[in-house]
Amino acid sequence: MIIDKTCDAEDYGYMEQYKEEFIRFMVDSQVLKFGEFTLKSGRKSPFFMNAGGYVTGTQLRKLGEYYARAIHDNYGLDFDVLFGPAYKGIPLSVATAMAISELYGKDVKYCSNRKEEKDHGDTGILLGSKLKDGDRVVIIEDVTTSGKSIEETFPILKAQADVEIKGLMVSLNRMEKGQGEMSALQEIKEKYGFDANAIVTMGEVVEYLYGRPYHGTIYIDDECKASIDAYYKQYGARE
Repeated sequence: MIIDKTCDAEDYGYMEQYKEEFIRFMVDSQVLKFGEFTLKSGRKSPFFMNAGGYVTGTQLRKLGEYYARAIHDNYGLDFDVLFGPAYKGIPLSVATAMAISELYGKDVKYCSNRKEEKDHGDTGILLGSKLKDGDRVVIIEDVTTSGKSIEETFPILKAQADVEIKGLMVSLNRMEKGQGEMSALQEIKEKYGFDANAIVTMGEVVEYLYGRPYHGTIYIDDECKASIDAYYKQYGARE
């Protein structure tokens, strides 16, 4: 994925407003950064997204609203449970469940897993709503690069009840190879049979920020853009 177009403000009309807002929100929250970062995979990336940077009540409220809108656009509201894998998925599922209630008047339950099963008090491996047969579930995560988290999450869900997974929603699609040539989100769809989507793609981020001052700063200048293009030439997913 190589993007070689410089866009002016009027070029962004095609992008949903909440996506533009979310890109600015990631930058303002210092969750999306540009530079040189070593990922868990060992790849040297010119950008990095860390949802752990959302730490205030205002940030979490806004984050939940962006997830709620993206889930509504991609999956509708015909589901019962938001499942957020531990640990970052826990506040994501809570904030988004609250936002869905506020924005759309729909009550959905939240559910998360513990890293270790609890054998006293509120026993079991789950937090929040217990899953039951027939529940329709949307999984919510921050970002996925390799799909490894779903490998851990999918068996947990299926071991609890006969649930229907409607899809996965992450905040940013990095648009790079997962374990094979496809992106992690594409691989998840191929392997597990449910959709996987993101609030925004990295392509949309680059298209929106490249050469465009924001708060007096150009976050993606020519040098950064060249680094991103080189990264995707090596690691970009096959469409």
